Amino acid sequence: MLRAQTGEALMRVELAPQPQNPIPDLSLHYSPELVRAGSAFGLAPYQHSRLPLRLFEACRIATAVINGCTVCMNWRAQRDLRILGHEGGVIEQADAPDEAMYQAVLSGELDKLTEKERVAVRFSQKMGTDSRALGEDEAFWAELKGLMTDAEIVDLTHCTAAWMAMGRVAHVLGVDSVCTIGGPLAEAA
Repeated sequence: MLRAQTGEALMRVELAPQPQNPIPDLSLHYSPELVRAGSAFGLAPYQHSRLPLRLFEACRIATAVINGCTVCMNWRAQRDLRILGHEGGVIEQADAPDEAMYQAVLSGELDKLTEKERVAVRFSQKMGTDSRALGEDEAFWAELKGLMTDAEIVDLTHCTAAWMAMGRVAHVLGVDSVCTIGGPLAEAA
């Protein structure tokens, strides 16, 4: 089992070190078909989303905060997908977020986002914390539909579902504690 320098267990399942994999691959030892399907679901938003990259990343970071996933909070799509050998998709867009945007969402300073980005982030947050209330909040839906198309809402809903699912898997099993994808949070620790 991978352990912290203090001897504290980080992974919740046994997994031999995988220095060749920046994100440990559970499929090498456990439920390969299921783990690979989950990984494909987690990668699908990056490959197929049509959301503006800055909005996409703001919502992803907000979801990472809810999930408590360290690797997700450290993740920067344009940098890290390329490190993993993935090209194309949402990361090819010109509206790349800067580090100030990431830090604003991490710290809850949503006033630094556009109105559309703020409502989209609130959507992802509500979906991650109280989906029942979100489904019944007519005032919020009116605000959301005033700023986003139905196509964007469906896209964002599926992206948020993937981020919630795979971020929670990574955090619950401790994969986020041994991932070597770096970033501002890792450098500050």
